[in-house]
Amino acid sequence: MKLKKIITPVLCATLFATALPAAETNEAKPSKKSVITAMRVANDYFMNKWSDPGQVIPYPSRKKNYEANLWTRGYYFEGLMDLYEVDPQQRYLDYAIEWGNKHNWGLRGTKNGVLPRNADNLCAGQTYIYLYQLDPKKPEKYITAIRSAIDSMMATDKIDDWSWIDAVQMAMPIFAQMGNLTGNKAYYDRAYDMYMFTKTKHGDNGLYNPKDSLWWRDADFDPPYKEPNGEDCYWSRGNGWIVVAMARMLDLLPEDEKHRKEYETMLVSMCKALKPLQREDGFWNVSLHDPSNYGGKELSGTAMFIYGMAYGVNHGLLDAAEFSPVIYKAWNAMVKDCLHPNGFLGYVQGTGKEPKEAQPVTYDREPDFDDFGLGAFLMAGSEITKMK
Repeated sequence: MKLKKIITPVLCATLFATALPAAETNEAKPSKKSVITAMRVANDYFMNKWSDPGQVIPYPSRKKNYEANLWTRGYYFEGLMDLYEVDPQQRYLDYAIEWGNKHNWGLRGTKNGVLPRNADNLCAGQTYIYLYQLDPKKPEKYITAIRSAIDSMMATDKIDDWSWIDAVQMAMPIFAQMGNLTGNKAYYDRAYDMYMFTKTKHGDNGLYNPKDSLWWRDADFDPPYKEPNGEDCYWSRGNGWIVVAMARMLDLLPEDEKHRKEYETMLVSMCKALKPLQREDGFWNVSLHDPSNYGGKELSGTAMFIYGMAYGVNHGLLDAAEFSPVIYKAWNAMVKDCLHPNGFLGYVQGTGKEPKEAQPVTYDREPDFDDFGLGAFLMAGSEITKMK
């Protein structure tokens, strides 16, 4: 999320209808116009469906409603802000600001004034901080809660919070944002310490397997846990969260920040490990090392992987000749096979922690939350538009 426009917080009353682009084929480079058109179609569908960004999200099977500042919606707004960077329409900012206002710029999980540490509940803060930095008036209300939550974590020595790998993306970039806001490098150091605990300490010997350059989702999937074919269980979207987090950190941190090399190495290693696992149709399976375990097209992990790959290509970390065909093949497949004419995105695995969750994943099935898959799609497309 770079910074471009000045905010004028007036909500646009009408969302633009956009024609669905013709899908590209195979590894052909999609035009920037077609990528932006696809993102607009998907995003307009969502913004029309959720015209009130503060509306609670019903979850009938659990007989409860979720506040719309939970992690799934927070991740969507990360993607929306990336879309804004390449398609700077004021209505995207207005929608994000209304979302923040509807929640009083607060964090889900706050109880009796006690702010959360849980990474999922911090995720909304990434967009809060982005909007604060973008607004020349710097409304302190945008960041009061997220700053206090992070500072309360900094006031302790606890670094073992991120016991599941999704958490690395939900919260780690916020520490980089806070370091940038304040100039205090301690935030960068704390992010690194917490990440390294997840990498090397959680579970038996950390959640990262250097042999395969992939991550177990949490300690439940450490060896001796195996997939049906005897391989380690590497969940697609779980690894996608790490890929996204590495790219986000590299985008946020100063060029001379001492921990950058770790994040660069991790991003490159993972992308190289993921490349040969791409399916012939352009997608990745939900189980990266066992295509027979609920194999099939899946958008969220696929979009996260090509976001990281596109970032790597755009910043000289990955060879364009080697990775561009992988990226284009996946993007074209998502547009062709997932994007409905009305903007609905199919083949999104619902929430969970492993391949068997929220199955079957199909073209028509709506996931339990329809926002995080769109966030991944918008982030991937936005980064692809920057490719030369």
